Amino acid sequence: MSFSEIAGLFIIGLAIILLPAIGMYGMFKKAGEQGWKAFIPFYNTWVMVELAGMKKYWFFLQFIPIAGWFISIGILIEFVKVFGKFKFYEHALAVLVSFVYFIYIGFNKDDRYIGPEGAKLHKKSAVREWVDAAIFAIVAAGLIRMFIFEAYVIPTPSMERSLLVNDFLFVSKTAYGTRVPNTPLAFPLVHHTLPFFKTKSYLDFLNLKYRRWFAKPVKRNDVVVFNLPVGDTVINDEENFGSKVTYYEAIRMAGGDRQKVWDNYGDIIITRPVDKRENFIKRCVAVAGDTLEIKNGVVYINGKMNDIPPASETNYLLKTKGQPLDFASIEEQYGIRESAQEIRSAGTNLYEIFLTKEQVGIFSKLPFVESITPDIHVYPDAQSTGTGGIYTFPNDTVYCKWAIDNYGPLYIPKKGATIKLTPEIYSRYERVIRTYEGNSFEMKDGKFYVNGVATDHYTFKMDYYWMMGDNRHNSLDSRYWGFVPEDHIVGKASLVFFSWEKGPRWKRIFRVIK
Repeated sequence: MSFSEIAGLFIIGLAIILLPAIGMYGMFKKAGEQGWKAFIPFYNTWVMVELAGMKKYWFFLQFIPIAGWFISIGILIEFVKVFGKFKFYEHALAVLVSFVYFIYIGFNKDDRYIGPEGAKLHKKSAVREWVDAAIFAIVAAGLIRMFIFEAYVIPTPSMERSLLVNDFLFVSKTAYGTRVPNTPLAFPLVHHTLPFFKTKSYLDFLNLKYRRWFAKPVKRNDVVVFNLPVGDTVINDEENFGSKVTYYEAIRMAGGDRQKVWDNYGDIIITRPVDKRENFIKRCVAVAGDTLEIKNGVVYINGKMNDIPPASETNYLLKTKGQPLDFASIEEQYGIRESAQEIRSAGTNLYEIFLTKEQVGIFSKLPFVESITPDIHVYPDAQSTGTGGIYTFPNDTVYCKWAIDNYGPLYIPKKGATIKLTPEIYSRYERVIRTYEGNSFEMKDGKFYVNGVATDHYTFKMDYYWMMGDNRHNSLDSRYWGFVPEDHIVGKASLVFFSWEKGPRWKRIFRVIK
């Protein structure tokens, strides 16, 4: 663990014991202690341990990474007991809103310090003990999920074969610095929707600005989990739309008629804050300041060919010498899923097949294979298949006649970098300037206006990244919706802790993600 990650953990622990300091000041005075002690980090918890009659070792246990947070929370609960607070909701208030509840206890005229002997006279029932333990566990798990790491499951084959469907991952939220939630008032352990009730799991009247403790940039070729940038507005129908067909894509499908989309789906169109947008996982192939270009399916960064993940797969055209492919056989022998096979055209013995580089070498030597070639998408042919032109970012067929295999060059915005605004690049950075960085931005009569002021340049406020799936022909990624802003980064995928396909995939368990 790096110094910045350790520091991030320490800051969270510090916040737990300093947030209630104002109320603690009044509580200390009621207990006969000097109030100023409440504002000295960790000395205040030493005083609470003494006032609550706890064993001194509880104070030292606070310094255990992560687990120490929950020791500090436990000390807060024990401390309110010596002020006669034994009810479940009182302990919940001490955990969830101590910064408010301690002020109430410390400065009202009714509550008084009864001491540890008075607290011992109260006996909790067995049911209450179990309820308290369950609530404490939920709070603990919620804090870990919010600030340290989160479990994530691979839902689609876009990262195959580096990551497989039903791989269960740990995602480190400290790898790039801990992101403070935009919506801190949320139901624990769920993302944006409450199960069963199908309603949003958060309150958005409190929406905090982007902040990241001990921020570090994403590194090129990291496997990253992030919030889908175009998930700010969603047609809330996961079966047909959601993140599969985005709101903006639905508008393009309607010929650019936004009103038509609202007439059809207005009742289920919703907006989401950054931290509640869908989580995606891809590989970061280009970082802020890079220039990306894709030539015949090969990614080039700043003019140099990028490393190809060894387990990545892409689409090939395989032609046999007459006999049809035996899908069951190749799945059994080579682990190629039958669902990845499609007959290109009946009667030609030509098939589309997803293969890794290693598998291409194997298949090219098989006696029934006549040829195997990459299936390269080139504009304008790719326009009809949905892999180029208006279907790919920035949806500009005048200045960006690109396809997913022949794309760019495109500059990835970097914080502090200044670009010259021209009609050619307007569509590329329009959403960055307007939506992600919060400006009004328009092009009128060949001139550009940022926040109503005419200008010919713009300086970026954030770093941006370019994400692509390792399964290059079966991935909804930056080629379709563009840049990922730094405030959308969730964390780094670090470890496969479990994997399942008709049973455990034992060889993948506890595999480090590369």
